[in-house]
Amino acid sequence: MIDANLEMTDKIGYLLFKKGIIDAATLEKALAAKNSDKSKIKRNLAQILVQDFGYDHDTIFREVAFLYAFRELDLRIDEVTHEKIESIKNAFSAAGDQLKNLMLEHKVIPFGWDDRLKEKLLLAAVDPTERAIPKIAFDLNVKKYEVTFIKKKNYDALISKIFPPENTFLKMFEENTEISVDDRDQGLDEKELDAEINKSALINLIEAALVEAVRKGVSDVHFVPKSNKQTDILFRVDGNLSLWHAQNNTSPEAVIAVVKDRAKGLDRFERERAQDGFIQREIDGQIIRFRVSILPMVGTELKNKFESIVIRILDDRKVIRDLSKLGLFGYAKQAFEKAINQPQGMVILTGPTGSGKSTTLVAALYQVIDPSVNTLTVEDPVEYVIEGARQLKIGYKMNFEQAIRSILRHDPDIVLVGEMRDKETAEVAIKLANTGHLTFSTLHTNDAPSAVARLYKMGIEPFLIAYAINLIVAQRLIRTLCTNCKRKISNLDEVFIKSLGLDYLEWKNFTIYEAVGCEKCNKTGYKGRAAIHEALYFTKELRKIIVQSGGDIDEELIRVQAKKDGSLNLRDSGLEKVKIGITSFEEVISATMEE
Repeated sequence: MIDANLEMTDKIGYLLFKKGIIDAATLEKALAAKNSDKSKIKRNLAQILVQDFGYDHDTIFREVAFLYAFRELDLRIDEVTHEKIESIKNAFSAAGDQLKNLMLEHKVIPFGWDDRLKEKLLLAAVDPTERAIPKIAFDLNVKKYEVTFIKKKNYDALISKIFPPENTFLKMFEENTEISVDDRDQGLDEKELDAEINKSALINLIEAALVEAVRKGVSDVHFVPKSNKQTDILFRVDGNLSLWHAQNNTSPEAVIAVVKDRAKGLDRFERERAQDGFIQREIDGQIIRFRVSILPMVGTELKNKFESIVIRILDDRKVIRDLSKLGLFGYAKQAFEKAINQPQGMVILTGPTGSGKSTTLVAALYQVIDPSVNTLTVEDPVEYVIEGARQLKIGYKMNFEQAIRSILRHDPDIVLVGEMRDKETAEVAIKLANTGHLTFSTLHTNDAPSAVARLYKMGIEPFLIAYAINLIVAQRLIRTLCTNCKRKISNLDEVFIKSLGLDYLEWKNFTIYEAVGCEKCNKTGYKGRAAIHEALYFTKELRKIIVQSGGDIDEELIRVQAKKDGSLNLRDSGLEKVKIGITSFEEVISATMEE
């Protein structure tokens, strides 16, 4: 039974109990732990609940901050400027090593001076009741200070920007760069190759590249042989490749062999055929999967057996579960939500490799996954682990085609077919959609109307296409302007606007931005990407056009009807992003085709 005088004896416990954050049994156990605490510096109830009972730190300490009237630091990590990071870093440096370590130990950040009172320092703390804070403030030698509450997740993200974690593999590689290659005239010698690898720092280089790529938000890492003594390592960031490191005085075969040795499912001694493997690492406390693709390529000399490697980074932290974060708006958003909430039918995502189709499909699945339904996925390979779904394991004992044929016998409600790669796969997916299952899949076409024609050319009957499909969405990723340096266009070029077929009088009322370039965006003017969409919802009129198409699908007629229904094509969808200042004219023009 909770003591009637609890409010007087432990205000934190009383507040958390009254708000339903903790129950009576937990409160009694936590109070007992607090009363029996024999340590020199006794912990308060909030600390005990987080440390001993596993409660979420931010949930508990937000209430503590509210109780004691500590302001919460309103912080968006992605909007923290480079200048702000540098000023906090300088404050840590000026404090000296001893005080800096004390602040890091107790998770306190000298965030800067208060805008309202210039001589008052804001100290952001994950636990604003921390007893060490007055000492920290005294040692910082400030006349006035205010303690504010910062969420632990925001603190961790901010500290990682102020003090980026050291890439130990990169450090070891830089300390030991004696990598050399002997000139050989007798072709590839495996013993020589082993000796070269063993005396080199190549393992550190490969591991460093993986760690660095994850931390920089890279989507793909490329290993490209350039000559018999050079291999380039490139990173793809925001859709563009750039050189990260050129490994000289080392045979590409040695570099490639180390990558193969660090991966599973790859044959180091096979250099004449394509191979697929995977790597798994724990980086910064997160399990990261890497999908490895190897292709043989032509070398500069006959004795060299060059191979190209591309490693796709699969980071589950990038999985989007919130539909509102996909960038869908207007008609596309309404059509998408309507389509995925139907009890049956098919939703198809189209677009080139790397256009974010899988991300969108996974987000859609998370809207409909429920313990009461059986959700199955057939993907080759599996990119993201989806909670609540049974993801079938594709391998040499059960390939993609066998899994597709068997899925109907496994009592599915919702099915994700990774890609409709041929007639057999398409027929099974259409059959699932036509027999009471909600089905998701992808197709490689340039836009939504051409997906209808593609299915028809695969051999799917127009009647099945018309009545099995709910929605086809074409998707592209476009780069977004760097918020730190984007510049407003003061004089809109009338000739340029009219050349795009746009109304100048309408567009001059919008605030349009252009790319500039700064340190934060690596001088590109762009940072991050956003999706644009063309949604083809299957209305009665659209189904009628497809059914009556006869011997050929009229894509143009479909486009006209889609426009009547309210759909925007990819270019118009991109231009909507220009209107709201997310991207530039140049980026939309380069990423989309004019109809």
